[in-house]
Amino acid sequence: MANAVEKFNNVAIASTEAINGITDANLQALNGLEFTGVPDAHTLISTHTASASSSLDITSGIDSTYDVYEFRFVNMHPATNGVDFFFQVNAAGASGFNETMTTTVFRAAHDEADSATTLTYQTSDDQAQGTGYQSIGNYGGNDNDQAVSGVLTLYAPSSTTYVKHFTARATDHMAHDQAGDFFVAGYINTTSAIDEISFKMEAGNIDAGTIKMYGIATS
Repeated sequence: MANAVEKFNNVAIASTEAINGITDANLQALNGLEFTGVPDAHTLISTHTASASSSLDITSGIDSTYDVYEFRFVNMHPATNGVDFFFQVNAAGASGFNETMTTTVFRAAHDEADSATTLTYQTSDDQAQGTGYQSIGNYGGNDNDQAVSGVLTLYAPSSTTYVKHFTARATDHMAHDQAGDFFVAGYINTTSAIDEISFKMEAGNIDAGTIKMYGIATS
C-alpha cells in the first residue's frame, strides 16, 4: 500500500479538513472566501412555446444587459415534413426580419439503416450578403418522434461598433430517418444594435417546441 501524503509544498498535512489553518467544512470556506458552489452564468430571460405557430418572435429582452445571448431550441417539431428550421433578426428600429448576413454551414449525418453517412459543406444553406432567414436546423421530419434541437449563440448584439457574430449547432431527426449534426456560423452585417429575433420553419407552422432565451454574464 502506498504511503499517505504527509506534506504539500513542504507543509505538514494532518488531514484534508484544514487548508492554511481554515477548516474546509463541505467546501464552504477556502482561504477565507465563502462559497456555496460554482454559479451558473446563464440567466433565463424568457421562454417561448410553439403551438401550430407560424413563427416565434422575441421582441423584448435583448439589450446591453448581457454580452452574449443564448437561444436553446428544444424539440422543434415541424408541421410540414422535411423542412429546415430558420432564424432572422431586426436591428433596433427596423422591421421585417431581413438583416444582411454572411454565413457558413456544414453537416454530418448517419442513417438508421447504417447504409448512408455524410460529411458535407451545405452550399444550399449558406448566404453571401443575403437577407433571408438563415437555416440552423436541417430537414426536420414531422413524424411524431422527429424534431430539431440545438443552441444559437448571439454575441454582443447591442454593440454599435462591430458586426454581430453568431454560431449555431443543432441535432436533427431528419425526415429520411437520419441523425444530423448541423453547424452554422456567420455574421449579421450591421453595426446597429440587434434587439429582436424570429424563428420559423422553412415552410408550414412550428407544430410544437420551446425556445428559451438566456443572458450570459457580462465580461
